[in-house]
Amino acid sequence: MISLDQKRNRLFTILAGIFITNALLAEMIGVKIFSAESTLGLQPAHLNIMGFTMDFNLTAGAIIWPVVFITTDLINEYFGKPGVKRISYFTAFLISYAFLVIFLSIRLSPADFWTLTKDADGNSFNMDLAFNKIFGQGQRIIIGSLAAFLIGQLVDVFVFQQLRKVTGSKKLWLRATGSTLVSQFIDSFVVLFIAFYGVFTNEQIVAIGITNYIYKFSVAILLTPVIYLGHSLIDQYLGKEAAEKISADAAKESQGFF
Repeated sequence: MISLDQKRNRLFTILAGIFITNALLAEMIGVKIFSAESTLGLQPAHLNIMGFTMDFNLTAGAIIWPVVFITTDLINEYFGKPGVKRISYFTAFLISYAFLVIFLSIRLSPADFWTLTKDADGNSFNMDLAFNKIFGQGQRIIIGSLAAFLIGQLVDVFVFQQLRKVTGSKKLWLRATGSTLVSQFIDSFVVLFIAFYGVFTNEQIVAIGITNYIYKFSVAILLTPVIYLGHSLIDQYLGKEAAEKISADAAKESQGFF
């Protein structure tokens, strides 16, 4: 028979695996910018924000980043601040390692037959140039992304646990959605200001940040039922009483910001 400690360890391993996989993938595919409106068959939004016409042109990583929101909240609920910090710092290390490997691979001399190739229509293009353009993100973007990720995670766990003090074990939707809305507001602007300060005007950065946050805000609200589904499945796996005790213990270990 599996003990409660074994179940708890297995649960953390599963949640950590989902968290790390999606965080890494989001960073890798985030170099592609797509039109949310066109993808859904809609007309461009043309929002007027601070004098700029903004559409929902988002990074491809935004598609799967909500999975990170969900797993963060579930880890927060059952493992508290120590669990979120542990997995966040480890993930940041892995993302840094991934970017280092990509940086080194870009500097490998390409094989002649691989450099110039043809697409399905017979048009020639430089595969090495394409590879470097896709994966060669600017240093400031990488630093901004990592800084925003860590700050966002720390803010998320802090707000989550502060709300839990008020709500107790009730109103999961409030602490899950509330913590995500606050942390992603900060995340949206930290990464942009670090990556593009001096490149874009402050007004442009704020306008882009607001557009991105509208998307994140909407997704956070829509994902509320998924949070409850995940919570329910975990409660069934651990057992209702055991799950409540683990959650309460996690809250006790989550004092302060750092």
